[in-house]
Amino acid sequence: MSALRRKFGDDYQVVTTSSSGSGLQPQGPGQGPQQQLVPKKKRQRFVDKNGRCNVQHGNLGSETSRYLSDLFTTLVDLKWRWNLFIFILTYTVAWLFMASMWWVIAYTRGDLNKAHVGNYTPCVANVYNFPSAFLFFIETEATIGYGYRYITDKCPEGIILFLFQSILGSIVDAFLIGCMFIKMSQPKKRAETLMFSEHAVISMRDGKLTLMFRVGNLRNSHMVSAQIRCKLLKVPFRTLPICLEVWQIVEEGA
Repeated sequence: MSALRRKFGDDYQVVTTSSSGSGLQPQGPGQGPQQQLVPKKKRQRFVDKNGRCNVQHGNLGSETSRYLSDLFTTLVDLKWRWNLFIFILTYTVAWLFMASMWWVIAYTRGDLNKAHVGNYTPCVANVYNFPSAFLFFIETEATIGYGYRYITDKCPEGIILFLFQSILGSIVDAFLIGCMFIKMSQPKKRAETLMFSEHAVISMRDGKLTLMFRVGNLRNSHMVSAQIRCKLLKVPFRTLPICLEVWQIVEEGA
């Protein structure tokens, strides 16, 4: 058995089985019981060794609506890949939407056809198609300054859209950049540099059995007023009385 443990490790246990087929078949001469390796049934841990809490919530009702009611915290708690995806997607959709609004204004006013007429004053100068409207929006949103394209005073709807774009851009920037800043400033990975001993031991201290383990800090910066709290989880059990009755089964006609 020690050789089997060295070969397969402690994740398997040795059980004794019959040679083949059903256990009711008689064994022939020289056919003794065989040993078979079966995987052990591992007990679930409440907290993994890497610090992850192995708990899954259930039966909470409408979980989606609860998460959406606190959208900012939900975005902060998402993984980095989803944060970056939502960040890029939100800005892309907002830019395409606002560029489409500038293009719609130029299209409804007829600026796309009359832009080359010398005496005609368009809403936005030198906007001929959607790419030029998109470039004008980027110049406005990034505040890099107007050059070849600029808005004129002959377009009241363009001025209203300009104000709406400024307000919407400020809201989107505050929401997304604030979300990314808070996520980067969270010390979630601080626990990665706190090392625990691989095995905990129980030893006699002051006449009592004491659970002992070690905690180490890998960083050079010391932790001030550090406190450690431990929780002991015990599975309660009951003693159930079992009534054992012996029944004698007699075949009819015997």
